[in-house]
Amino acid sequence: MAAQVLDDDPQLALAHARAARQRAGRIAVVRETAGVVAYHAGEWAEALSELRAARRMAGGSGLLAVMADCERGLGRPERAIEMGRSDEGRALTGDEAIELRIVVAGARMDLGQYDQAVVTLQASDLDPARTGSGPARLFYAYADALVAAGRTDEGLTWFFNAAAADLDGETDAEERAAELTGEG
Repeated sequence: MAAQVLDDDPQLALAHARAARQRAGRIAVVRETAGVVAYHAGEWAEALSELRAARRMAGGSGLLAVMADCERGLGRPERAIEMGRSDEGRALTGDEAIELRIVVAGARMDLGQYDQAVVTLQASDLDPARTGSGPARLFYAYADALVAAGRTDEGLTWFFNAAAADLDGETDAEERAAELTGEG
C-alpha cells in the first residue's frame, strides 16, 4: 500500500510503511521499503536508520546513494562524500554508481566546492548520445554543477543534452536552458 500512495501522499505512505515495520520489522524488504518511503517523505534520519537496518539484514550495497543523500538532508555532506569514497561506493557500477556520483556532486556543491562537483560527475558515461532517465539525470546534474562553477555556456550545452536525453520529461532541463538563455 505504501508504494501505491507514495507519489500522491508521502505522509500516508509513511504511515503504511511504519505499520508494516511494526508488524514485520525483521524482514529486510519491509525495512528497506520503510526507508525509501521515509526518504520520499523527507524524514532523513528515519530513512537512514531503516536503510541501515535493511542492509544489515540483507547485505549488499543497494541504496547507498539514497543513504548518502539522507546524510546530505541531515546537513552532513562530508559523510555523503565519504560514502562515495568508500570501497563499497567505488565498487558500484551502472546506474547505482551514477546515482552515487550525482549525490556526491551535490554534497560538494553543498560545501561550495563547485569545481570538485564538476570533476565528480566526469566519467565515460557522460556521453551526450545516451538517452533515458539515468543519463538525463546525470547530464542535468553536470549542467547544474557547471553553472555553479561559473561555466554557464558549457552548462547550457549540458542542459540541452539533458533535455534531449529526457524521453519521459522527468527533469526541467528545457526550462533551465530557457532561463539561462533569457527566454524563460
